[in-house]
Amino acid sequence: MNVSTITLLDHNSIIRKNKNKNVFLLALGLLLFLGINTVAAQEEVVDEAIEENDYEPFSIGAHLKNMHTWHGFVVHQGAVIATNIEYNSKNEKFTFGFWGGASFAGADIVTNTGEIVSALYKEFSIYTKYRFSDKFFIEAVSHNNYTGVEERGDKLHYWSYDKTQGYNFVDLNFGYNITPNTLLYFATIINGGSGDYQIEVDGDLEESWTHYFEVSSKVWENKNSSLSLFAGGAWSFITDKTFYTEGSGNIINVGATFSKAIAVKNYKLPVDVTVMWNPEQEKTVLQLDITLF
Repeated sequence: MNVSTITLLDHNSIIRKNKNKNVFLLALGLLLFLGINTVAAQEEVVDEAIEENDYEPFSIGAHLKNMHTWHGFVVHQGAVIATNIEYNSKNEKFTFGFWGGASFAGADIVTNTGEIVSALYKEFSIYTKYRFSDKFFIEAVSHNNYTGVEERGDKLHYWSYDKTQGYNFVDLNFGYNITPNTLLYFATIINGGSGDYQIEVDGDLEESWTHYFEVSSKVWENKNSSLSLFAGGAWSFITDKTFYTEGSGNIINVGATFSKAIAVKNYKLPVDVTVMWNPEQEKTVLQLDITLF
């Protein structure tokens, strides 16, 4: 390979990185624009009965989980603490926040030299959402799971969305409640990669732009408990392989979640137990999720 070829490849790599970054900034900026420019106009029509002191723009949360699953994936199979901090507009339409996860124990990974070492699960993600109504919302999430990056021997580039780097990508999501208890959820990977591509015969990387669609519905409820069912699948219109599957599109996330508020003295402790089955991976797990606050 001569110098001019290397220079061309570097140039093309820079163009791809800039393009990926621009797509991400455009998606994030669009939602920020929607939120910031509508908050001022719509806060004037918020119910005047709400006292000014009742409005809290910032909130935090924490969850304790025996494992972390997402869209049919077992992201980490050990105990995890998940936290978030977010801003919500007074009219409750606009949200911007940060979500982070960290594990108590490591998982085995293979280094660049072929060794097997342990790495703690580490994720720091950014999300923003705009609710057009009680039924419809749009959301962008930058998933930044950098578990094992440095342990493998790679250099950590937190803000890089190069598709071969392996840990940063952006989802653009839409949700619509067809009934108060039934949600249709559609997500598309629009930036980064983290494996959302197919290697062609000539060595080129063809982006999959993987889509994920899920239907979830609460089917039973009483005073302190409820049961919800869900089913989700993934596919690509461009490649056979998707972000979630090794072959063509498939059903990847089927299960049920039982939610119960457990009384601990004078406090109600929300607890979710989810049974999840991934037919594509032939994997079934039981996840416990305790909302601490």
